[in-house]
Amino acid sequence: MKRNHIFNKGLNPTHQEVNRKVAIHEAGHAAAIYLGNKQKRLPPIFFQIFITPVNGDFQSFLSKPNTNYIANIDGGRLINTLPSSIEEATDGFSPAQVIAYRRAFEADMINILVGPLAEAKYIAQRGGELINPRFIHLNAQHYFNGISELESVNEYLECFLANSELRKQKITELFFAALSFVNERSNWHAITVLADYIVSADKSVMECNEIIGVLETANISPIFLQNDA
Repeated sequence: MKRNHIFNKGLNPTHQEVNRKVAIHEAGHAAAIYLGNKQKRLPPIFFQIFITPVNGDFQSFLSKPNTNYIANIDGGRLINTLPSSIEEATDGFSPAQVIAYRRAFEADMINILVGPLAEAKYIAQRGGELINPRFIHLNAQHYFNGISELESVNEYLECFLANSELRKQKITELFFAALSFVNERSNWHAITVLADYIVSADKSVMECNEIIGVLETANISPIFLQNDA
């Protein structure tokens, strides 16, 4: 899941807000990759979060707080190389293997969509609104830095389904699955806790085990989150 997001790590409120949105976006991807796959009983997958300066070295992270940085998740996909079609990729598979492969394919697409939807939920909450399909829909993904994600999902769908109408139906189904993940209280709590960690850590690389540790600690039962926004 290679996606770059340029942001300005500054100290004034405007820059902090940009940082927070970026962190929520990337934390959404990370939570979906780890917690979402785990909930679906899919195999664990390696990933990292990189925060690197556009120019200069990472020491400017502290010495020049207004430097532009690129944030991205590296890895995190169950399907590393897209086939020309599902049929070609699963030729010779048993029925159970075909089902498992298709589930992994769908999981990757949902995990890709969760990032911009997490950012959209954060923006909605900042405006005192509740996220809902009328507020955030597929045609508005570019408002939440989701253009590259939609392009990636469309690449997946071209391999997944040959019929364009079926692809439209499928992406709507995946959109609502991703939205459901973001809106689930314990998942959202984990996303926001990881986002706080990303903003405060001042690291150029956040390793997989480190991210998983934060998510595992944060992903507590919703019964303990009654007062959580």
